[in-house]
Amino acid sequence: MKTGKKKLEEKILRYLKERESRPLSEKKLKDAIRLGAEEQEFWVELIDRLLKEGKLIRTRSNLLGVPEQMNLVAGRLSASAKGFGFVIPDDEVGNDVFIPPADLGGAMDGDRVICRVNRSSSFRRKGREGEIIRILERVHTHVVGTFSIAGAYGFVTPDEKKLGLDIFVPEKGVGFAAHGDKVILEIIRWPEKGRSAEGVIIDVLGRADDPKVAMESIIFQYGIAQNFSAAVLDEAEQVPQEVPEQAKKGRHDLRHQPIVTIDGEDARDLDDGVYVEKIGNGEYLLGVHIADVSYYVRPGSELDKESYERGTSVYFPDRVIPMLPKEISNGICSLNAGVDRLAFSCEMVIDKKGKVKSFEIFPALIRVARRLSYTQVRRALVDSEEAIQKELADFMPMLHLMAELCEILKTKRLRRGAIDFDFPEVKVKVDEKGKAIGIVKRERNLAESIIEEFMLVANETVAQYMDERKIPFVYRVHDKPSSEKMTEFDELLHGFGHRLSGKAEIQPKDLQEILVKVKGEPEERLLSTVMLRSLKQAVYQAENSGHFGLAAEYYTHFTSPIRRYPDLMVHRLLKSQLSIKAGEATKQEKSLEYLAKATKHASEQERNAAQAEREATDLKKVEYMTQFVGDEFDGFISGVTAFGIFVELENGVEGLVRISQINDDYYQYFEREWRLIGQRTGRQFRLGDSLKVRLIKAAPEERQLNFELVDDEKKERPKGRIISSAVSERPKKKSASKSQGAMQRSKTGTSAPKEKSGSGKKKKSKNPFWKTLKKKSKKS
Repeated sequence: MKTGKKKLEEKILRYLKERESRPLSEKKLKDAIRLGAEEQEFWVELIDRLLKEGKLIRTRSNLLGVPEQMNLVAGRLSASAKGFGFVIPDDEVGNDVFIPPADLGGAMDGDRVICRVNRSSSFRRKGREGEIIRILERVHTHVVGTFSIAGAYGFVTPDEKKLGLDIFVPEKGVGFAAHGDKVILEIIRWPEKGRSAEGVIIDVLGRADDPKVAMESIIFQYGIAQNFSAAVLDEAEQVPQEVPEQAKKGRHDLRHQPIVTIDGEDARDLDDGVYVEKIGNGEYLLGVHIADVSYYVRPGSELDKESYERGTSVYFPDRVIPMLPKEISNGICSLNAGVDRLAFSCEMVIDKKGKVKSFEIFPALIRVARRLSYTQVRRALVDSEEAIQKELADFMPMLHLMAELCEILKTKRLRRGAIDFDFPEVKVKVDEKGKAIGIVKRERNLAESIIEEFMLVANETVAQYMDERKIPFVYRVHDKPSSEKMTEFDELLHGFGHRLSGKAEIQPKDLQEILVKVKGEPEERLLSTVMLRSLKQAVYQAENSGHFGLAAEYYTHFTSPIRRYPDLMVHRLLKSQLSIKAGEATKQEKSLEYLAKATKHASEQERNAAQAEREATDLKKVEYMTQFVGDEFDGFISGVTAFGIFVELENGVEGLVRISQINDDYYQYFEREWRLIGQRTGRQFRLGDSLKVRLIKAAPEERQLNFELVDDEKKERPKGRIISSAVSERPKKKSASKSQGAMQRSKTGTSAPKEKSGSGKKKKSKNPFWKTLKKKSKKS
């Protein structure tokens, strides 16, 4: 169901790509595609948008053409900290374009640009090289970084290393910032060839070496709003904290069912409840009951606008920044035990082979009978602890049925070829002040699998229901990997005696079979990691193209509307299809044009949140590891680069051994084989190899750990104490004389008194940098 604008856009682009070999004037283009009366009305608006998006190019002769016919590529710049970058094409057709440092044209990481492709790149095989000729959209208007004074200059070094050079700060732009402060800077002049960007400091977060300040800088760097506006909070406060009687009418009343929630112990936003019973013919009735957020968050409301912009909740080690205010997320929408709640439910009849025989989707009224944690369920079902089984006696029969059904669904999913990576989750424990006190590596167990399989089958069922109706919807799609990536992976497999199927098109089952073959083998870690890195990223999309990783023809996100906006859209679209007025989508929200824009935004916000979460977790990991400088650990190689090897410890912490610290030989980097090989000794370092390292530096502000290799044959080398590779809790303090590691900690454990940022009335800057400038100007 395409809108008039969408049809006209396709008509314009198709004509210029397929029918014309040269740019045209607007008049000739109009005549060629024969505009209708309605199309005439939005012609100017559409052409302006296509020019801004880089889908059309206006030449100096005022003619219109498409980039691909003019040797141009429109896309987003992905910059490297080393100064070069790659333009990733918007249409994902063709390889990325390598941009040398001299040809960036003032563009910064993340900017949308147009580049001219000049020649094949010598930088990498089968690559293209070009130069940026136009910047379509600037992404960074504000930057977080550390303010420094060096000689006669003040500048801010961005926390995001990909942004490149330091940003110059004139005297009038310093405010109360002092050398070494973490600041927020507003860019007032963009970089150009031979000239740095310029900015003014608008806020001082605190000292750069303060862990709390480091966390705040990550939050700001990724544009994550910590607070809600007054208008949003006012609306949230108006939402009743008990289900209104009016809302209960017309719903399936399931308050008699012993529905349970199963989540982590610290979860506060409980948005899914489950129920299982055995019915005739050995079949199961599975009920997946999801919080009905759409009833309370209506389209166009302040709550809705805010949750759209945020896109997702963000989970940091020391806090959660929710998509919706606590009155919604932890209050009326959270499926807390013992209280009435509105739900949107999917009940499925599933046979002994895991096939969904029939289903029903409907609004419900539920009352969760018991809140369970993953730990409780594991202790009851896996560890068979009598005490916990006795405590959960009323629920044990249903829990056993859940375990049975989970195994059936998982077996079916794997049989069809779903790729099942089993990487453990690493969680950093923090105290009440947010300080890292431990690292826990959590393997997925039966309790997590139960919820995972139940949510998967509900999501697939809902997606198939909507896809069969051929109406615009929100899908979770995962495209097939590129043939180039699969060829490279197959070359790596060949070195271990494995090959992909040899088919022209790789299927997910082919990759899953490899994982099964290498299970428990020395190469398992290497091949699993490279396989994962060879796959594309899952995204939200308005049209269905399947989910490669799950080997699923249909997939969506229906099960977490408290913390994901796409799930909220799914609920509204479902309600519209089912003619449920309370919370259905508007006419605009049902249009393909809106859904295409909304799903793209949601995908971007999801990636942004994931990167922020990863960086915050890395910060806390490094913060925790500062106490172990000088100590030794067992680990494995998790990354291989030309400048060194990344080593991951068994507790999930990762650090770098620089190539300059491996002194026994000159090493050559083999990118496709993920290894370094010594030219004289033939010694190899390959992804997945085990080794022992010593921690020599931990820098939280840089999110970086540095290791050196421990050579067991050189016993004369000084050592710190050897720590168990499963470090998880902070050890008790020991005297400095007991180990070199303890001595090192005592040396680094003190810090200079913190400087306070200015407050109250504005004062003249006392920075010595500016005194120096004034003295120099007087002399001149």
